[in-house]
Amino acid sequence: MIRAALAVCLVIVSVHNLALAMVGGAPAADPEIVRYVVLLVGSRGNSCSGVAIARDLVLTAAHCVLPGAEYKLVLFDSTHQPQLKDVAKVARHPQFDLATLLAHRATADVAVVKLAAVLPASFAAAPLARADRAVAAGEEFIVAGYGVTVRGDGRTGGTARAATLVATGQPGTLQIRLFDPLTKGERAGLGACTADSGAPAFEVDQRHAVIGVVSWTTGPQLSEGCGGLTGITPLTRYRGWITGTAGKMGSPLTP
Repeated sequence: MIRAALAVCLVIVSVHNLALAMVGGAPAADPEIVRYVVLLVGSRGNSCSGVAIARDLVLTAAHCVLPGAEYKLVLFDSTHQPQLKDVAKVARHPQFDLATLLAHRATADVAVVKLAAVLPASFAAAPLARADRAVAAGEEFIVAGYGVTVRGDGRTGGTARAATLVATGQPGTLQIRLFDPLTKGERAGLGACTADSGAPAFEVDQRHAVIGVVSWTTGPQLSEGCGGLTGITPLTRYRGWITGTAGKMGSPLTP
């Protein structure tokens, strides 16, 4: 069994002291990727990433937006000063079960967030991967999020960074495991970390379709931490729910 840790931030990331993102020395994400990726913060002190799928909709992990808290979108002005924007509604997949996730088993860890106002023109809506999209071991994907570069140091989170990771094991419709192709999870390498929960995994072609979202991480050799495996919840099983929920929220997705 994988000793996986949720990639959600359990200690508040100060929106007044944001800097870098993702462990393993990941570079800043290309502007073509950045325009899809967002940062969410919760009143309980958690921070997560997400991906715009419509002008006023964000796809993220269900464990990022649990009941009993308020959530805000963080946008940055031209001087990189954070601005908090309201969230109007949160829909978690009805089959998501937190206890199952904490037991390191696959669950429907996806959620759709309706924003109170449309995103600025600098953002774009990312397409979802095809419903019949299968993933093979060895395939590359781009993971981009606002998480920390140093585990446990929330001050190192806040700039979108990206890493090209490779599928390992036997990818399926319940979960996909990614690792740094240079370290193969045996020693510390590139990967998601705290506040990268909900971050999108993109196909590497120019369309940048979203294959899934980050749910968990491990350290090297399946230890606790980051820089080993990055666990993705694929959208294959949940694509119909996502598109249906978007329609019910008044923001139908572009085919």
